[in-house]
Amino acid sequence: MDSRPIFIGGVERSGTSLLYALLASHPNIAMTRRTNLWPFFYQQFGDLNKRENLDRCLSMMKQYRRLRIMNPDYERIEQQLRQGSADYIKLFTLIWDQYAEKLGKPRWGDKSLNTERYADVIFKAYPDARILHIVRDPRDRYASALKRWKVIRGGVGSGAGMWLESVRVGYRNMRKYPGQYRFVRYESLAAEPEKLMREICDFIGETYDPVMLSMRGAEAFRDDGGNSSFEQHEPGSISTRSVGRYRKYLTPRWIAFIQAAAGREMKALDYPLDDLHLSARERLLFTSMDLPLNAARLTAWRWREAYLDRVGRPIPESRLVTDVGAGQAEVMGL
Repeated sequence: MDSRPIFIGGVERSGTSLLYALLASHPNIAMTRRTNLWPFFYQQFGDLNKRENLDRCLSMMKQYRRLRIMNPDYERIEQQLRQGSADYIKLFTLIWDQYAEKLGKPRWGDKSLNTERYADVIFKAYPDARILHIVRDPRDRYASALKRWKVIRGGVGSGAGMWLESVRVGYRNMRKYPGQYRFVRYESLAAEPEKLMREICDFIGETYDPVMLSMRGAEAFRDDGGNSSFEQHEPGSISTRSVGRYRKYLTPRWIAFIQAAAGREMKALDYPLDDLHLSARERLLFTSMDLPLNAARLTAWRWREAYLDRVGRPIPESRLVTDVGAGQAEVMGL
């Protein structure tokens, strides 16, 4: 198996699935989607050389929906883990290797949210890895999240904080791992997919193949209507119609807060700031209410994330299936 894995990172509603679909359609690359092995499993069950710890870890994996869709051969994985020392990197690699083997592809990759946070662990485990960190205008990203989920815990404060933290971590990673880590702007990918995918193929060391634009390696995503939560697109199409849609869905005061919190980073990534014209009343409300409230929410979001980074992130119950004997067809329909 090729020892140069590819990881896609970034925050939700940034276009990570679009990049996943394009890479998954390359003849040489098997991409998994939203496995989230790093936050949910890495170092979460203790030393895997202890039988009881490995049993607990594998039991949870068997209940985890995203892995059930891949249908790993856990008996084979356990046998391989028993040959020598068992650890999380070896476990994850066996799962990804198996998936690539099933698809008959020599190289694997994974698309999971917030992978950028685990760059140090990834590059230590896979020295020849590449990480693609997709970024999107934080105003459009937040508007897309609102359109998708209606209510966001922490509101625009946590929304801005999520984007800002991801970008700052990304800049840190690019400085530490030059040549192995790069940003990918969603807007550039949507506007010129062939041009950007040619650049990405050069970056990851693969030959560009036009079949990537068909997205046939990710049929569920392709046939679901494209790369937008704002509207359905033709299956297989890549559109820029979602770019700038935040002006329809966000209030001027929400836009003002995002720009106040993340303006410097937005400019660095070529996201121009809107020249907002707030009325005297709106300026007063923004200054006296919105700014301090959302700044507090941004800080609270950071504290919460730092706490979860220390104690671990439990898998939400909605992502678990209790009947581990259920058939694969049932799992696929969940």
